[in-house]
Amino acid sequence: MKRISTDIVIKGDKVIEQIPSIRDKALRINLNENIYGSFSEIGAGQETVRHFFRAGGASGTIAKAMSAYDKVFSDAIYGTEEPGRYVTEGRLKKMLQYEMELMQERLDRKSHPNKLFFCYANTVTTIDFAKKFKGHGWVGIKFQTEPDQDFNDIILHVRFKENDSRLQQETLGVLGVNLIYSAFYKYNDPKRMLDYLYDHLEIDQIEIDTINFSGPLFQDTDNRLMSLQLVKKGMTDAVMFGPDGKSLLPAAVLYKKSILVHRGSFRPVTKVNMDIINKSHLMFENDPKVLPQNTLKVFEITLSNLRSEGEINEKDFLDRAEILCSLGETVMISNFQEYYKLVDYLALYTKEVCGLAMGVNNLYDIFDSQYYEELSGGILSALGAIFTKDIRVYVYPLKEARTGEMITTQNLKIHPRIIDLYKYFISTGKIKDIDSIDHTILDVFSRDILKRIMAHEEGWENKLPDGVGSLIKKQKLFGYKKEKIVFDETEEFF
Repeated sequence: MKRISTDIVIKGDKVIEQIPSIRDKALRINLNENIYGSFSEIGAGQETVRHFFRAGGASGTIAKAMSAYDKVFSDAIYGTEEPGRYVTEGRLKKMLQYEMELMQERLDRKSHPNKLFFCYANTVTTIDFAKKFKGHGWVGIKFQTEPDQDFNDIILHVRFKENDSRLQQETLGVLGVNLIYSAFYKYNDPKRMLDYLYDHLEIDQIEIDTINFSGPLFQDTDNRLMSLQLVKKGMTDAVMFGPDGKSLLPAAVLYKKSILVHRGSFRPVTKVNMDIINKSHLMFENDPKVLPQNTLKVFEITLSNLRSEGEINEKDFLDRAEILCSLGETVMISNFQEYYKLVDYLALYTKEVCGLAMGVNNLYDIFDSQYYEELSGGILSALGAIFTKDIRVYVYPLKEARTGEMITTQNLKIHPRIIDLYKYFISTGKIKDIDSIDHTILDVFSRDILKRIMAHEEGWENKLPDGVGSLIKKQKLFGYKKEKIVFDETEEFF
């Protein structure tokens, strides 16, 4: 066996990728005479820099290692946070910026023309003594791969899953080494970099639920696509991004909010989708237990929906995201095929009233027992998980194509075994028909619009929200003016 680098070995006629140890990663950084930077770690010891000290040869790499644990000292160095919180993205960015400016000020660039500066920082809180809150943190690196290059940033948020503070600290240290190593040696493939972050770690040790890349190295990296990768790779169950396309921290966005979620294919988003969310939102805000100023609308796309035609088509995903972002909407990508999992997820962050806006066909799925065959307790367990929470379900009708009959919550055919339970949820206001719908658009379905786009037909634009048709044409979204695609007739209507 002949080693040709720290990552690749040749065995016979095969090239095999071999994961270098954490010590090897730290040592490779230390032995690079040009890499030079500082470490600032708050909240879980100095676990990352410890690996570099122990690997050897650290004197030419580490400019400074510090940990401003005391809040007074931390505020004096990095400034205060509003409202006095320390484990925040804002605090991490201040740490990175301050330490980088200090290093540039103290190290004469003229005397060290080949140095590649970096600053690694984290601000975290580990599990509490009562073991009620497992802890979380922000981790990031500011770095350059050429001496005259502007700085690049990789910033991520983690949630600890282990039940021991010492184990969490060690896990954070491994993650930190993986991040620094990947920044310098794996930056050319951000998607693969996500895998390298978990070298010598398991998914059940730590969760990455937010990541953002910025700087000249990542000018072609779409953070929405990186968010999708986190869910696709099982690193987290759900990610969110805002109208600007930047990743959002779900815990911060959803915290103590009354959340209204509309799940769909949005391929493309239609006037029906907007009628569903806007009309249900009006009803949601009029609920006596909801404060209008504390509501949040979320458009959710599930992995199962993205995989409706086999493997996930990343271009197709970005097309959907592009339109929703252009409409100023907040988007969630989740691995929650069943609604009860979505409701459980929302309950992690808020105890306020939440709502689900959906078409009547989605409501039928909720009450279809075949979806819960693998769940202990079956459909009753799933319905209990949904409706024991303070939840409202707003239902948009379906116009039956053959007969023209309007299918609503009142005439939806539910299995006799659970019809009484279904009627109970309606009588208590848990399930409601959406008021004042636009009857002129009941024949609008995303899948039909998509076919017309691909067939180069005219008139589909007026079935979409204002400006969406023009955006599709301008940016050639959903294969506009390209080869015809294959459609799955089982795809969601709305």
